[in-house]
Amino acid sequence: MGAEDDNAFRGFFSSLYRTVDSPVTWFREKIVEPNQKKYPWYHQQFRRVPTIDQCYSDDPVCDFEANAQFKRDRMVDSEILNILRMRFEDCMIYEAPDHLTKCKPLWDKYKDAEEAWFIKYGDLGAFGDARKAYMKQKHRMIWEKRHGPLSEQTK
Repeated sequence: MGAEDDNAFRGFFSSLYRTVDSPVTWFREKIVEPNQKKYPWYHQQFRRVPTIDQCYSDDPVCDFEANAQFKRDRMVDSEILNILRMRFEDCMIYEAPDHLTKCKPLWDKYKDAEEAWFIKYGDLGAFGDARKAYMKQKHRMIWEKRHGPLSEQTK
């Protein structure tokens, strides 16, 4: 037997609580929770759409989706670059006298990521979109075919 059976006051408030709580609990369990999108992650995952080179020239919807995906990818890549930069700066502060040797792997990762970011998004300007990035990639590939890889030219 429960403790609420022996006291009329507790029994009254327990039944009052159940009267209010039961419809709310039913609504949450039967309506809200089955209709919630359950992600195993904490951010929204967008489905991958065709890239700009897979779109027809007269398909504005595909063009819009490719641009939206390009902008999301640029934001994600910029945030990854920012995180790598912060890790390197934290390492420099933490490893103060020996930071040049102990933080070298982080610096190398950051510089590689920075180079990759610039290859893809650099020199596009504030209004860079997927088509401009695609043309930049195409021009770079043509230049490398004629003159060899760019990384060998700069070293």
